[in-house]
Amino acid sequence: MPGTSLVVPVVLWGKYAPTHCISCIYLSKDQKTLATGCYDGQICLWQVDPDTLKMTPRCLLVGHTAPVLCISKASIIQDNNYIVSSSEAGEMCTWDLVDGKCREVIKLPQVHTNMQAYHMCNCEDVRLFCNGYYPEVLIMDPFSLEILFMLSSKVNPDWISALHVLRPAKRKDDVVLALTTTGMVKVWTLLGHENKHSEPIYENESKQTRCLNAVCMQCCAYNQRTVLIVCSKYWQIYDAGDFSVLCSYLAPRGERWMSGDFLAADRIIVWSDAGKGYLYKLPANSIPDNKDFHSATIETDSPFLYCILSQPDNTPLSCPPAMRFVTTQRQGNSYRYLLRGDSEGYVLVWNIPEISAAQLSEIQQKKPFHPTQMTASITTSLSEAWASMKPSPVGILDQLEKQENQSIKLTASIYLPLQSRLVVGREDGTIIIVPATQTVMLQLLHGNHQQYDGWPPHQILTGHGGRVNCLLYPYREHSRYDKNHLVSGGVDFAVCLWDLYAGTLLHRFCVHAGEITQLLVPPNACSTRIQKCICSVASDHSVTLLSLTERKCVCLASRHLFPVTTIKWRPLDDFMIIGCSDGTVYVWQMETGHLDRVLQGIAAEEVLYACDENESSYNVSSEMGLANPAVHFFRGLRHRNLSAIRHATQRGLHQLQQLGAHANNDDPHMKLSHNSPLVIQGLRTNPKDPESHILFFDIEALVIELLNEEYSAMSPGSLEAAGLISQSEYLKVAALTHSASPDAHKKIAEFFGKVKDKAENMERIIKEKDKHGILAKMKEGAETVQTKIQAKAESVLKQGADSSRDGSESNFRTNSKPSLGPLENSHGMEIAQLLLSLLHAWGMDNDLDRVCQAKLGILRPMVPVSFGVLSKANYMSLFLPTWHNTIPLTDAPAAEDLSLMDSLPPELVRREQLTRIFTCRTHWELSTTLTSNHLLAIIAVSHTLMSMSNATFIPEQERNRKLHRQSTRVKWTKTDEEHEELFTQQQAQIKQGWSLLATLHCVLLPDKVVQAGSKNFKRPQVETMAKRWQHHCVEVREAAQALLLAELGRMGPKGRKALVDSWAQYLPLYTQTETINQQAVSPPAQNNNLNSGQPHTPEATEEEFEEEEEEQVRKPSSLAELKRKQTTAVVLLGVIGAEFGQDITADNSKKNKNDERRKSSVVEGFGIGNNNLARLTSMALSHLLLAPPSSKLPAHTPLRRAAIDLIGRGFTVWEPYLDISKVLLGLLELCSDADKLVPNMTYGLPLTPQADSCRTARHALTLIATARPAAFITTMAREVARYNAMQQNAQALNVNLNNCVLYKAKPEILRGVELLIDKMQNEMAELLVELMDIILHCLDPGHLKTKGLQDVFPAVCRFNQVSHCPATRRIAVGTNNGSLTLYELRQGKCTTINAHSAAVTACAFSPDGKFLVSYACGENRLSFWQTSTGMFGLGASQTRCVKSYSTAPIADVARLNPMRLARLIWINNRTVILMLADGSETRFNI
Repeated sequence: MPGTSLVVPVVLWGKYAPTHCISCIYLSKDQKTLATGCYDGQICLWQVDPDTLKMTPRCLLVGHTAPVLCISKASIIQDNNYIVSSSEAGEMCTWDLVDGKCREVIKLPQVHTNMQAYHMCNCEDVRLFCNGYYPEVLIMDPFSLEILFMLSSKVNPDWISALHVLRPAKRKDDVVLALTTTGMVKVWTLLGHENKHSEPIYENESKQTRCLNAVCMQCCAYNQRTVLIVCSKYWQIYDAGDFSVLCSYLAPRGERWMSGDFLAADRIIVWSDAGKGYLYKLPANSIPDNKDFHSATIETDSPFLYCILSQPDNTPLSCPPAMRFVTTQRQGNSYRYLLRGDSEGYVLVWNIPEISAAQLSEIQQKKPFHPTQMTASITTSLSEAWASMKPSPVGILDQLEKQENQSIKLTASIYLPLQSRLVVGREDGTIIIVPATQTVMLQLLHGNHQQYDGWPPHQILTGHGGRVNCLLYPYREHSRYDKNHLVSGGVDFAVCLWDLYAGTLLHRFCVHAGEITQLLVPPNACSTRIQKCICSVASDHSVTLLSLTERKCVCLASRHLFPVTTIKWRPLDDFMIIGCSDGTVYVWQMETGHLDRVLQGIAAEEVLYACDENESSYNVSSEMGLANPAVHFFRGLRHRNLSAIRHATQRGLHQLQQLGAHANNDDPHMKLSHNSPLVIQGLRTNPKDPESHILFFDIEALVIELLNEEYSAMSPGSLEAAGLISQSEYLKVAALTHSASPDAHKKIAEFFGKVKDKAENMERIIKEKDKHGILAKMKEGAETVQTKIQAKAESVLKQGADSSRDGSESNFRTNSKPSLGPLENSHGMEIAQLLLSLLHAWGMDNDLDRVCQAKLGILRPMVPVSFGVLSKANYMSLFLPTWHNTIPLTDAPAAEDLSLMDSLPPELVRREQLTRIFTCRTHWELSTTLTSNHLLAIIAVSHTLMSMSNATFIPEQERNRKLHRQSTRVKWTKTDEEHEELFTQQQAQIKQGWSLLATLHCVLLPDKVVQAGSKNFKRPQVETMAKRWQHHCVEVREAAQALLLAELGRMGPKGRKALVDSWAQYLPLYTQTETINQQAVSPPAQNNNLNSGQPHTPEATEEEFEEEEEEQVRKPSSLAELKRKQTTAVVLLGVIGAEFGQDITADNSKKNKNDERRKSSVVEGFGIGNNNLARLTSMALSHLLLAPPSSKLPAHTPLRRAAIDLIGRGFTVWEPYLDISKVLLGLLELCSDADKLVPNMTYGLPLTPQADSCRTARHALTLIATARPAAFITTMAREVARYNAMQQNAQALNVNLNNCVLYKAKPEILRGVELLIDKMQNEMAELLVELMDIILHCLDPGHLKTKGLQDVFPAVCRFNQVSHCPATRRIAVGTNNGSLTLYELRQGKCTTINAHSAAVTACAFSPDGKFLVSYACGENRLSFWQTSTGMFGLGASQTRCVKSYSTAPIADVARLNPMRLARLIWINNRTVILMLADGSETRFNI
């Protein structure tokens, strides 16, 4: 299921606004959103007030890696807030404006310069008509970004420079007009049924004109008879009929036309690259309704310029501004604006004046003539918005400003996850090292730390003269480097090597003759000498390899004439291959530093290509095209590769002389960077900017780190006591199913002696099952250390002792120098504290807030937090801090704060009020994705902390907890006991605190937000939760399940019904070769596996956007999306069916029967009333469980796990439609494959997919057995009978029974039986024969030779109706219908005799085994039975009744508990006592 990794980004922007050089501009139809794309590839979304047009920057969309060339709407539906953007690199992306999510992203070989969104006839929504640097017109779907079809040219095909699509009046088809760069006008006619499989579509007609390189073509919308064509030096009006020129007009001196449009049939607006708009009245011969139309041009009647839109501040612009003419409708009035975005980041809006004919003639009369000048009605920019923020937005090192009394820009940064340190290079050449979580807390959170001076402690490295450009921590790229080394490159041409721990400068390499732009690490396959080097690149086009151990330059590659754009490696040939921006390729020998050869043209490309080919063989990748920060940023994020992320964000787009990043994603050793729970990433949208910082909290990694710490401190015994694993129980059951030869028996006994607390198995199992290997918990990752620990662990295991765990920990904490305090301890708790403090909904529940602060140690935020959303392909949207200014201040501060308010400056008071409104309300109104992810994160982390012992963020309690864990006391004193009691009490309070926190966010939040006055609370998305129903991280999985169930519960029956209706059409219909049960007719077999036929109704709810107010409906636009919807549908319907299955029809079934029938709707619900949906869902679920693994559906996927889980949860709903024996055997198969020692459901660390499936299947079996015990037992007994039949004919049939599920899963079955006898004794009493069949199948017969049933499987001996005679090796079972079943263990036979007319209450063998006594209280009768065999045991044995007594009837009251009704006890071989529940005893003799 897509998007499972749960990452919460938080941005610290700092006091400088990002550079925003605007390349295109777009205003949404409802005037609420303005989008500006910039040359660095970001898009800024501005929140616009539709009435005043006041604009506030709301968020930054990061993802494109090249200038954004065009932005277009994606839908005609007013509320459908999607836009499509396209960049110079051919990337296209569909963004959700409300959520900021990237919905779809694609990279095309074609680059568009223009996209027109046009609603074709016969289509539901708009299509994008694109033209650009390619000779066709592409028609694309704005949601799936697929090319639907293209228009090609027959005559003189060339690039299309201008394009216009229109629908002629009174016609049903669409006409595309296009103009090529060489001036050919072409016309295509479209009927609406074109698709990519049709023949090439050529133009209907074409004509040569004189307009070369036109920039715009517009057909007059008012009469469709004239066409405006704008070229950079002139504009012309053409007659649409025969394309002849009617009039022409040159551009003002020094300006070039950019584009234009019609204002009316006789007026046009044209704008120039000086950022001005010109309004003209056309001459009479260019106005179709005029009698002079199409006549020759008259000298006196030329186009008349009546108005200029300009801005007086004539600052020259560094590049042409982006301008757009917009017409919008509001309250019945139409408004027309000219928008301009310029290179300084300013946005200007002109309101285009309505000038009547009379006013126009007045202007014409004036002598000397001056056109009217209009200035912009509104101007704003990012930097202005930033300046209006008081106090300015927080940056990550703001505390240094106060100490140094000056602000120095941050220019480079790198985060060291192991030490949780942030290293930041600054403009003045200093490098600051500071504890990362602490500096962030200082900026964002209230707390005592605000009073400390000089906290957190930081270290300064001085040595560069001027800006620090780049930083590298080689050890993080690869463990072959020294972990004390830090490398930095500066503007002073030097590369410095630092000792990170001591804070000293070790060496200064001065080899380059230009500023250092990049530092990278050579791949791992190089020679040992090169492996100790780092590679640096400088702006004088030189590249060097600097050896950190020898402290000298190994290779200086410096004769490049052009900037370096690529570095590739051929380690085995000792070559470093350098590509330059002019296409030449230099091949250098690394060891000797010789230039081997210089290649150009095809040869050069082939060499670079060969490097790529070669890379796969030794797993090194180094670069992707030009210096393209965003590409690497995302690619790095995708692999969670910090180095790639870091390199990528360091560099701006326009620095051609920079090198592509060096992302060793595929290098096996890179995997050492165990996902860090927090990554801090410098973000710089432009090379000139100082850095902002993004914090990525990886929820899953955080949970794993916390639990790793917790579990690694526990011995297997305590893990078992905590209910995390159930090892001994399993071993016990498993032992019974294996044969017990005497020596084996002895071994098992010894094994039991050891197993209680023996580390060995536990270590092995957890190591196998646990992806993150607790043993390998040393996150430092040095292989040497790892091998040491491994060896240590193995020796520990050999001794079988667990105590030396602590010993193994101490032996690698020694190599850190003491300068910055203990560097390598775990930072999980600090990160969790920071995350929960930022996400918690403060102000919802004051009592809980107090508990959070006092007991749990969570801190309140000081500023409204800027969150981000990470979406498809790791495109991001980051909220800008300026947006918080739009939060309306409503509530007066609470009384208790008033005293504080007086002493604080007003802007801080305002910020505090904003923060309070933000945490309790605005935070939850931002976007559904944010709400979903944040709630999931809070619930998952608080559940994790709740499961840990005594976990809080209060420093002294945290210390106590660690001490308490270490002290396993031997001699207890009185004070110890009191201490322990206090500790337990405190622990209970803390657990309750975490539980309340989780409940608030899971269940109460929506109602509370609405109470707090929120008008548009964004609900958590049902789909995101459904996708994570079986997330591999258990805590996230449980959080998603809890949230989904809470949300479904809150919807009520009506809401759930609507949800079911909307998703039912996506339920995949799997092929069914056999019918599920005879009554239900199987559906017609669909084409294999997934139905790709159309859904039943043409509309489907929008996947990302399930909101009650605005249901947006469209079909899935691509196959991938259909697949996604199908998996979501299976899970969602499965959950609703399993949890709310009975209620959906309860209220509908009576009223709606008739109209539902008429409406041919498929869905009424899951109840008995309409079984169709339940049948289809259960078929889909069982298909997912039973389908053999294939490439389409691998064996252990989250989707399969979800199906297993849901079959278990909703078994009572699905039961009528399932083949129960198949399902049970399928589940048993999953359980039997894996090791018996899979941890329990509560064990929090992720397991391997196989172990996870096993655990889920085991849980599902338990649920099924307890929900439908009778079905479980009878089905299993039937399968056992089938198995026994096969066993007798095994030779003849030639089957290997050891591969049979029933053989492999014996322990699992036995465990289920034991559980049922334990939980559901009364139900089991009715099925004793079947129960006995199953038990005897599972137990190894050898056990019953030597021991009684009471010792082997005591559970079943609770039933008085069961008796085992070791002497004759027989077992008797009395049944409910009055018969006795005798099992002859010797012959493996079983006989049944009709003994009583009522249920058998008890039976017992005499000690010598000659007689069996049975008693039935229903007929008040006690009988003795004797089994006679023929001579010498030959012939058939017969059991007959020797003697029968009538007994006194029992009082009715006593019959209520049949289990305790009566017992039979033999006191010698001839006498038996009947003991009744009321205590009376009666003797009977034979």
